[in-house]
Amino acid sequence: MALITISGYPSSGKSTRAAQIHDFLSSTSSPQLKVKVISDDDLAVDRESYDDSLQEKIARATLFTAITRHIAKDTILIVDGMNYIKGFRYQLYCKAREAGVRVATVYVLATPDQCRKWNDEREDGKRYKPQTLDALIQRFEEPSSMVRWDAPLFTIPWDDPAPPLERISDAVTTGIVKPPNVGTQITPKAPTDALRTLEHTTNALVSALMAAQAAGPLGGPIVLTIDSLELGSNTSADDNSVLRVRLTPPHRALTLSELQRLKRQFVAARRKAVTLGSTEKGSVDWGEEGVGRAFAEFLEEGLGVAR
Repeated sequence: MALITISGYPSSGKSTRAAQIHDFLSSTSSPQLKVKVISDDDLAVDRESYDDSLQEKIARATLFTAITRHIAKDTILIVDGMNYIKGFRYQLYCKAREAGVRVATVYVLATPDQCRKWNDEREDGKRYKPQTLDALIQRFEEPSSMVRWDAPLFTIPWDDPAPPLERISDAVTTGIVKPPNVGTQITPKAPTDALRTLEHTTNALVSALMAAQAAGPLGGPIVLTIDSLELGSNTSADDNSVLRVRLTPPHRALTLSELQRLKRQFVAARRKAVTLGSTEKGSVDWGEEGVGRAFAEFLEEGLGVAR
């Protein structure tokens, strides 16, 4: 459904605002919709984690893992934390787009002096060290409505008695769900036997084409028959142990060297797709029939056969 990112100075009242938003959404949303808050306290991340940069990175990774686990289309997830690094907020934005949920950012605004006062008055064992507090305030990167990963942005002053809860609710329940872009889409992976299928099918087709040429002059459509690795697969042959590929060679003699050259070019392009998940022409059919059909089309193009 939505991801609400709470941002603000340490000890600025973020947890109070997160609780207000949680209670309002829980009371106004349908029973089928879950509203959940994730915070450092829920994940057993203490304030001392922010005294050291390495421990702070571990704390952020713990928070991101929890967000990844709970983000869903039937859940409004409220991330109660400083979220003071814009790169981390952008990472949350990308995760939300990947999950297909709405986003909103709530900026709890308080003065540094007010945060220091509240931090000094804490008696719950969740107090920041003064030097850590000052360092976090100095490094804080303020959210901006001008950048897409912070929008829509709702700024709530620390002393605001009436936060815009209804507008936040409208944004996360009826706002636009931004589709995933190329950077956030999950790349499809090639099967583990993709390279084996690629090498076998292309080598077999080159051998079959040379054998057909040795049997008689080429020219016009022919059907090449090769042994299949995929026993029991959906091939076009009557016997599942063979694969039939239709190909139109040119009206001239072919040399093994030019076929091997074209085969190397085709295999090199497909090898890249094993890692990338697709080619510049789109998704890849990794089955023997798909590889055979694609290689036949590649040969026809490379040999100058008009289609």
